[in-house]
Amino acid sequence: MKKIKIGIIGAGTWGETHARIFKEDLNTELTAICDLQEEKALSLAKSVCLPQACVYTNHEDMLQHAALDAVAIVTPDFAHYHLAMDCIKAKKHIILEKPLTTNGAEAKHIVQAVKENNVRLMVDLHSRWSPLFALTKEAIEADEIGEVQHAYLRLNDIKYVATDLLPWAEKSSILWFLGYHAVDLLRWLFNDEVERVYSVSRKGVLNAEGVNTDDVFQSILEFKKGGIATLENAWITPNSHPNINDIKLNITGSKGMLNVDPTNSRVIEKFTEHSYEQPDYLVRHSVHGKYKGFAYESIRHFIDQLVSGEDFYVTVEDAYHTTIVVQTLLESAKTRTPIVVEY
Repeated sequence: MKKIKIGIIGAGTWGETHARIFKEDLNTELTAICDLQEEKALSLAKSVCLPQACVYTNHEDMLQHAALDAVAIVTPDFAHYHLAMDCIKAKKHIILEKPLTTNGAEAKHIVQAVKENNVRLMVDLHSRWSPLFALTKEAIEADEIGEVQHAYLRLNDIKYVATDLLPWAEKSSILWFLGYHAVDLLRWLFNDEVERVYSVSRKGVLNAEGVNTDDVFQSILEFKKGGIATLENAWITPNSHPNINDIKLNITGSKGMLNVDPTNSRVIEKFTEHSYEQPDYLVRHSVHGKYKGFAYESIRHFIDQLVSGEDFYVTVEDAYHTTIVVQTLLESAKTRTPIVVEY
């Protein structure tokens, strides 16, 4: 079977994740790595045994000269639009780390360009591959809890993410970084589109640490069929928290309820002379040298569906609608008013 030749734009932490999955998967051949910082691209290429000749600092050069069937775009939020459009025009299939874009008009252009150029694009909304959320979805579809009435979802990060991990945090928002996952998850579980939103935000904690972005958003999402969700996204969970994420979901139907609480489950704990840790057993880990966890499975799904020709589990329309909802949440927080979502 012919392998899918794939390149990566963005050699950061998540770019490394893509690279290792592509090297491990029997259906792909990693052929190029691109990053504006050449030393980062060279370092990643060396770690996956890719020749220096396969390293680029300009994505247009990579698209022109590298043998590619597909591209993984793994860059900061605000850089997605032009990269995606260039890859689409070059007739390359794309897996794009969320969000699709941070602008609704740009998102619409991408959707149109995908159709016009007959390429395939999947945004990596990997929460749909979490066993806990997948089991929740199955229970809802089996009518075990009846018609979904309301939900509460918390998806927060410790401060370290905004202050140290992401040098570009103040060019983005916790809504684009984590809220995007949360909105998609709620749309998927409710099997419905958001009709109206109301959000409030606060800032000050991160500002005091030199990062000019909002600390927290508290949002209400009203769905077209009548369901209501309360959503919390914050970047100021204390760094002493044993997990980088703080996650909780409660979803209630007309005849039942589901609770999901992986953060506080204490399934595995590690104690040493100097530290306490709850090792990641769900999102990103390895077993006997093989990458496991639902954040890896979504990337594998992209490869599998390219091989089979079947539809992606996350459509480009899903990503477009999620972009519009998040953009509307930001506008609502700015104006302190409820806003109808216009797709």
